Amino acid sequence: MNKVMNFSGFTFIGVALSFLVGGATVSWQTNHDVAIAQSMPAVTTRSTAQTVALAKHLNKINAKVYVAYWCPYCHRQLNSFGRQAVSYLNVIECDRRAVNHQNRLCVAKGISSFPTWEINGRLYKGMRPLNSLAEISNYRGSN
Repeated sequence: MNKVMNFSGFTFIGVALSFLVGGATVSWQTNHDVAIAQSMPAVTTRSTAQTVALAKHLNKINAKVYVAYWCPYCHRQLNSFGRQAVSYLNVIECDRRAVNHQNRLCVAKGISSFPTWEINGRLYKGMRPLNSLAEISNYRGSN
């Protein structure tokens, strides 16, 4: 009987330790997820009058660019506009680990690569030269 009680005691201690370790793991994971919340690196290039005008046009027609904070092509695409122009773009962060993500929207739209542009109801995958974005969006210049 003594052996059973010792076994039961060890079982109780084992279960108690499992809860402590499990709780610590859940707590660490929750805190870890918050700690790694990311955002796109800052755009460091300067805008031109042309890139600002194009970005304003894209905003006016409700174009969107779907990105992931870790995507180097996304960062390069945004840098092609410059800091001021990017403030006019509708940039949608898709990675749910990121700050202010809109993952549900990205999933609903079927976004599978980055960057992806949505212009006039159509999706265009990959980086696009600015003249291509102007053409796709029917931009005619800032007259």
